[in-house]
Amino acid sequence: MVTVLILLIALGVLGWGFYRAKPFGKLGILAWLQSVVLMAPWLVFFGLFAAGVYLNLAGVLLLLVVSIGLYIFLGSRLRAAGQDLASLKKFSAVTDAAPTGEAESSPIGVNSDDAEANVTPAETKAEPAVREDGMAIPADDLKAIQEIFGADTFFSTETIPYQNGAIFKGNLRGEVESSYRRLLENLKERVGDRYRLFFVEGPDGKPVVVILPSANDPKPTTLVQWNIALILLLAAIATSLETSGLLLGFDLSMQVSRVREVLPIASGILAVLAVNEIGRRISALYHQVRISPPYFIPTWQIGSFGALTRFESNLPNRSVLFDLAFAGPAAAGIISLGMLIIGLLLSHQGSQFQIPAEFFQGSILVGTLARVVLGSALQQPLVDIHPLTVIGWLGLVITAINLMPAGQLDGGRIVLSIYGRKVARRTTIATLIVLGLASLVNPLALYWAVVILFLQRDLERPSLNELSEPDDARAALGLLVLFLMAATLLPITPSLAGRLGIGG
Repeated sequence: MVTVLILLIALGVLGWGFYRAKPFGKLGILAWLQSVVLMAPWLVFFGLFAAGVYLNLAGVLLLLVVSIGLYIFLGSRLRAAGQDLASLKKFSAVTDAAPTGEAESSPIGVNSDDAEANVTPAETKAEPAVREDGMAIPADDLKAIQEIFGADTFFSTETIPYQNGAIFKGNLRGEVESSYRRLLENLKERVGDRYRLFFVEGPDGKPVVVILPSANDPKPTTLVQWNIALILLLAAIATSLETSGLLLGFDLSMQVSRVREVLPIASGILAVLAVNEIGRRISALYHQVRISPPYFIPTWQIGSFGALTRFESNLPNRSVLFDLAFAGPAAAGIISLGMLIIGLLLSHQGSQFQIPAEFFQGSILVGTLARVVLGSALQQPLVDIHPLTVIGWLGLVITAINLMPAGQLDGGRIVLSIYGRKVARRTTIATLIVLGLASLVNPLALYWAVVILFLQRDLERPSLNELSEPDDARAALGLLVLFLMAATLLPITPSLAGRLGIGG
């Protein structure tokens, strides 16, 4: 039932994607098809599995190769269509330049007759608002800021005090990217680096410009916070060692002399955590974004729940937010999945670990892969598995936990980057509800729900350009990792496991 539910949700998401893509014509349909071919191998695999048809490893690899080939082909068609559209827009811009060129080069209220004719009473009273309405921006700076707007970028109609800055309501007159870039250039030309310009969506769904002093930028990590991060790192190392001891059948805290026995497994768990952070920091270095040290969450059940991080720079746009949230889990997930598959392939009669076959019912992804590789061995009461299988499984669980679509977790950031704040708020609430229900049978779910509720429930700070959406390739990858997250954390129902021969 759970597998069928996941398939229905995935198909529903693809249907919603088609509904969103259809208004964009050929470009939208091609981008949607990329999402389809990226998810198709997993949908086919799990669909056949639920129907009792098992693909071997060669069949799974063939599906992936065909999917990648189609994805690349559709990508080339998408780029070609995009170039045709760009050429058409350039031609239109040339033919329309004569009647609009003068107005486009002038900021509001300076040298444009058209702009002056459209100035609203709210704009003409901007200076009294500075004196009487508690505007924190100095009058000279406010006047300079108001001059950055133009009839060809963003036409300001109302100025509202906000925190230490101001909100400028109005009408977006040009494309988001080009308008934002020109507004940013104008702002730096007039007031230097003293203010930050945020292009965001207002409560009414219309674009607004928010100007805040640069003093409001995220603060760097303090010495106390560095010390906390170090303590949590040492605690995560200790709990990873303890977890490894429990997996081997003894309590390390009571038998410290056996620490050498736990080092291989603990090193694997810590390697997954390290790869996650390395991937995140390489992405941050590429985008020139500062991030805090990782605050690991230790737990003796699986070693660590991963790490929490915060951004110490303003993010340029939602695409950068996606890249930073995706890079770490993608790297850790690939390493973990690789270790799991290699471990399953190396498993044989007499392998180091013996675990009850019912354990493979705890994850749709792990259970299906184990059924493909180990076959009828899962029908025995105990299954002999290689240690890499355990390490890879734990790595996938740690990665999947951080991909839950809530708050400032990597999954929440991915949802925010692709679908915006309204959807991200709803998925955060839905995740907390699901964790609350799951805590009735699994105490770990309650623990993680408390962590999210008190530490990570708030959405990420807005990007400077919040209006530009990530491209469709990122959207497709986001859907894929969220789908695999669900497949990792959701269990196989006992009835389905019985039909599939998992657990006897």
